[in-house]
Amino acid sequence: MTTHATADAAVPTDVPAVRVRGLVKRYGAVTACDGIDIDLRPGEIHGVLGENGAGKSTLMKVLIGLVLPDQGRVEVRGRPVVIDDPQEAAELGIGMVHQHFSLVNELRVWENVVLGERRRLDAGAARRRVRTIAEHHGLDVDPDARVEDLTAGQRQRVEIVKCLRRDPEIVIFDEPTSVLTPQESEHLFRVLRVAVERDGRAVALVSHKLDEILRATDTVTILRRGRVVGSSLTDDTDARTLAQAMVGRPVSLRSEAGALGVVADPIDTERPPDAVPGGAPDAVSAGPAPALRVTGARSVRGDGKVVLDGIDLDVHAGEIVGVAGVEGNGQTELVEVLSSLRRLDAGTVEVDGRPVDTGRAGAMGAARVGVIPEDRHDAGCVLDLSVAQNLHLGRLAAGRPLGRLDHDRMRAAAERLIDEYDISCAGPDAPFRSLSGGNQQRAVLARELTADPLVLVASQPTHGLDVGAIEFMSERLRAAAASGVAVLLVSSELEEILHLSDRIVVMFAGRIVGEMRRDDADFERIGLLMAGAAA
Repeated sequence: MTTHATADAAVPTDVPAVRVRGLVKRYGAVTACDGIDIDLRPGEIHGVLGENGAGKSTLMKVLIGLVLPDQGRVEVRGRPVVIDDPQEAAELGIGMVHQHFSLVNELRVWENVVLGERRRLDAGAARRRVRTIAEHHGLDVDPDARVEDLTAGQRQRVEIVKCLRRDPEIVIFDEPTSVLTPQESEHLFRVLRVAVERDGRAVALVSHKLDEILRATDTVTILRRGRVVGSSLTDDTDARTLAQAMVGRPVSLRSEAGALGVVADPIDTERPPDAVPGGAPDAVSAGPAPALRVTGARSVRGDGKVVLDGIDLDVHAGEIVGVAGVEGNGQTELVEVLSSLRRLDAGTVEVDGRPVDTGRAGAMGAARVGVIPEDRHDAGCVLDLSVAQNLHLGRLAAGRPLGRLDHDRMRAAAERLIDEYDISCAGPDAPFRSLSGGNQQRAVLARELTADPLVLVASQPTHGLDVGAIEFMSERLRAAAASGVAVLLVSSELEEILHLSDRIVVMFAGRIVGEMRRDDADFERIGLLMAGAAA
């Protein structure tokens, strides 16, 4: 295979594959990129680290032609360029493996790889091409498999082959491990290393996880609020230094490890006593009947696919049970059942020993089950209502009629919650849509906990939040458990699961395939279970 670097003999070997200088991109009053400088060099994995909203995605969208900058200069192999669209980026030798897959489920692998090409289709040649690319990079891909039958890790391999079919010199990976098991992540990093060392490609690895940046990259650039705040060789830095640059303040890796994508504090490896939410799990499990009991839960989608396949799950008062698994293995459907949004085809749900009618509006709220939904905009709030009105919606969630509204009392209660939960807003009458994502999530949490739940279901509670908001959410979940609430934590962030949970269950293909205490858990074992293998 030839690369663009070898094809252009006039380019000096010390010239970056991509050089960005003074890049600025504004969206109205928001400056997403504020004078960014960065170099991507052949034969190097360059980590781009930052919180959500730091400017990482906007920078990469500029490089692949999805966004035009307002100011600044981009050079590819020493030549100034204007990248107007993804086709121009591809012709310049820039490819990207996106965080969210862009595959057609009904098509076969080879059909997805050649989709969009203008040349005359030769199915046999396309299959051979897929096999050649896959074998060259150590990717196990069956050209004739249907995408809908593949796991998340296998789909990502197809995305990589699809990207590499144009033989790009520069490859961007955007949050590539978000849907992978730990073993699949390690395999991906080996593929990246082959791409840079054997083929001389320049690779950008975009991530918010410290562990994978330290493990997989040669150089790291840290973005914060649209600006470069640090850049160094990866070997010359550590997790604590990167974390402080990333969030702009001193951090404790003990208390913020899950938020920063750190599996264990590399300095203080013992788990601190206050990191065990709800006290001693042995005492909890030996107590009375669980606050939440799910027995034989089965649910079949309209197309006949079984999405919950005999789920048995207990959560006791005062403990946090984490549900780990690759997205799409039944976690969303389980939360829908516990939110009164899905009726079981078989099985039961009991709260405090009493059966609850699944699928009946308000039934779970009446049984004192609080829910922090996966998509707060879709199911957790009403953006066009005020902050006070959204905080008051908890009465409906608990199955109590609103009756005549006392606006003065509602505003006074909202002011107390705004203060208690440190919700940054213009006041109780502010439109809910004017709040940042972190403050919206604080308001949803305040509403659910104010309803005095026996059970709190937290589904992806820190998704899209900055480190400060994640830390606040984690502390409140611990406090809820310590007060006697049974907490069910559903998260795709395995670091968060390990950091917060007393017990961990793993879901695969709609079933619970493993359960363990936090102290007995490890990445390898959980990763095998997430992939459906016996651990």
